[in-house]
Parts: sequence; C-alpha cells; structure tokens
Amino acid sequence: MIKVLFICHGNICRSTMAESVFTHMVKERGLLDQFEIYSAATNREEIGNTPHYGTVGKLRQEGIPVVPHRAVQMTAMDYGHYDYLIGMDSANIRNMNRIAGGDPNGKIFKMLSFANYRDGRLCDARDVADPWYTGDFEATYRDVVAGCEGFLEYLAERGEIWMRR
Repeated sequence: MIKVLFICHGNICRSTMAESVFTHMVKERGLLDQFEIYSAATNREEIGNTPHYGTVGKLRQEGIPVVPHRAVQMTAMDYGHYDYLIGMDSANIRNMNRIAGGDPNGKIFKMLSFANYRDGRLCDARDVADPWYTGDFEATYRDVVAGCEGFLEYLAERGEIWMRR
C-alpha cells in the first residue's frame, strides 16, 4: 500500500482538494485499494474545521466527491507512517521539514514537481497558489489536477503501480 499525505498551511483548501482529487483519480482507475490517502496542515489555525466552501464548490462543479475531512496538523510521526508527504508550496516544505526533523529518507515533495516530471527526474516547480488569499479556486484546481496526474505517472514509471494506458 502506498501511503500519501497531502499538506498545506491550514488543511482546508489545497491539501483537502488534493486529497479528494487524488482519491477520485485512483478510484476511477481501479487503484484505490493500493493507496492510503490523507491530508494535513503545517499550522494549527484551522484544526477541526471542514474543507473551505470554495474547495467544496469547485470539487462539486467538477463532479468530484469531497472526502469527509476535518483539518488536522502534521506530526513528526506522520513522516514515519507515510511514503510520500506532498506539500503545496515552499513554505509548506520548510515547515514539513521542521515538523519532521528533516527529510533523511527523501519523502517530502512539492506538488507541482510531479507536474514537471520529465525523463525520470522531478524538476523544480512553482507553488500551488493558496486560494484562501487569491480567491482563485479554479487555478488551484488546475494545479492540483496537474500535480496528481504527474504523481500517478511518476509512480507508474517507478513501477510502484500499474496503470492501463
């Protein structure tokens, strides 16, 4: 089983969107039983809150079920439990490293580095903009989809999953 944790600042916008989108993608491909998928925050501000109404609205518009979720904070123990910890922006990555005490096993990734996966290598990537500040859930959705699709390709090329083409 591949264990994936999507992470953003508050765990109500981007990471919950990624959790729902990725869950939908793997379910549609018949791969759901190969994954454990969850999301978390690097900050405590939104702990216990449900996904942001903008995230819920965008996912409904796209026909993607919203995974039932209440915001939680990433812990150091999550680093040991999950195989992939995927942050949405550079600040998330810094905070994830701080919480985990570093990344000795190379498990921490930036979401859009998968969207730029080329020739067997992950590339530097821009941040997924936080719609809490931008109000642009459409742009965030496009980035999340690109990152999730790239992540599936990355896993398939590494032989961690098998996908029908």
